[in-house]
Amino acid sequence: MKKLSKREWSWVSYDWGNSAFSIIITTAVFPIYYKAAATEAGIATVDSTAYLGYTISTFTFVLAMLAPILGTIADYQGLKKQFFSFFFILGVGSTALLAFVPNDSWLLLLILYLFASIGSTGANVYYDAFLVDVTTRKRMNRVSASGYAMGYLGSAIPFFLSIAIILLGQQGTLPISSSVASKIAFGITALWWASFSIPLLRLVKQRHGIALEPSLVSQSFKRLGQTFKEIKQYRAVFLFLLAYFFYIDGVGTIISMSTAYGKDLGLGTSGLLLVLLMTQVVAAPFAIVYGKLAERFKGKKMLYVGIVVYMIVCIYAIFLETIVDFWILAMLVATSQGGIQALSRAYFAKIIPKNKSNEFFGFYNIFGKFASITGPFLVGITAQLTGNTSFGVFSLIILFIIGFILLLFVPETASHTANKNAQTEISA
Repeated sequence: MKKLSKREWSWVSYDWGNSAFSIIITTAVFPIYYKAAATEAGIATVDSTAYLGYTISTFTFVLAMLAPILGTIADYQGLKKQFFSFFFILGVGSTALLAFVPNDSWLLLLILYLFASIGSTGANVYYDAFLVDVTTRKRMNRVSASGYAMGYLGSAIPFFLSIAIILLGQQGTLPISSSVASKIAFGITALWWASFSIPLLRLVKQRHGIALEPSLVSQSFKRLGQTFKEIKQYRAVFLFLLAYFFYIDGVGTIISMSTAYGKDLGLGTSGLLLVLLMTQVVAAPFAIVYGKLAERFKGKKMLYVGIVVYMIVCIYAIFLETIVDFWILAMLVATSQGGIQALSRAYFAKIIPKNKSNEFFGFYNIFGKFASITGPFLVGITAQLTGNTSFGVFSLIILFIIGFILLLFVPETASHTANKNAQTEISA
């Protein structure tokens, strides 16, 4: 970690700050707070869950559709930072405003959550694309893994602080209600995210891009269409995206459904929060390990390792009976979830044209977002047919097998003709 340059550290620091949103707002505190607010407003439990699902589907679909064209426009020299800043401000501002919403205003909570999620996810598209600007091809595995590692560690600190405030409020140690404690957690998230984004905003610049030209929007649509026409030149890119679609679907499903799975095994809320916290802590060093091993054994081989680990997780899930088994499963997931995500990002950054990085990371975002559809459906239908949640988790092994096989056909090195024929890059 000490060997990272100042520019690389500035990029990594954003992951340290933004990851707080993922764990506190997306996964832990906000869903619980929203459900309580909806109940207080007289909304039925089934309805409030459905409304949350609709909100998540909405921002996922909107960003998945807009990401490629927004990325294509941002590929023009000097625009990447502007687009990143817009989504960053939208995300941080909306997160901060959550702390000021009245307790029973469930609809306003959902609206702000929608904008906060669009801001966070949108900013991440450009953040990922900045990887080609902050480091060399040789160091991408290390830097990307460092980002995920610092993200896990960075999110654990405000998460632990937020949970401590909530629990102390519930116990009466602090003279605040649970709703006030949750609002404090929202404020902590916004402040943490904003503070550690300053280095990236100050020091990271777009080094690769396309020269500005008249009618940027119409030209961007033309360039996007040209990319589709030249699809054969980007065969490695889209073959990798297809493999990524399947295996990252399995990864995301296990992460998103872990809480419900733990509940089925009888794990209480406090126990689940502790598992989430420890998963963050354990995942950090293993992300670094994956990055270092990728420099020695190549990123593609380490992706195979990560996929195999998840296959083992799927098989082990069949034999889960106790809370101890769930802890073992969670820690096994923690060993590879950061590594497989970090190396996927780095591998993709290596095989795309640098001066079209935003456009291609827009596609990366689409495949990542729509990958969250198949896995949960597969788990649900299998669990219902078998009457066993464990078999639902086991069914995800199909996605990992398909992803593994498709990855075999993606070249290890990424010197494709698209890079050779790409437009001249501009260094800033």
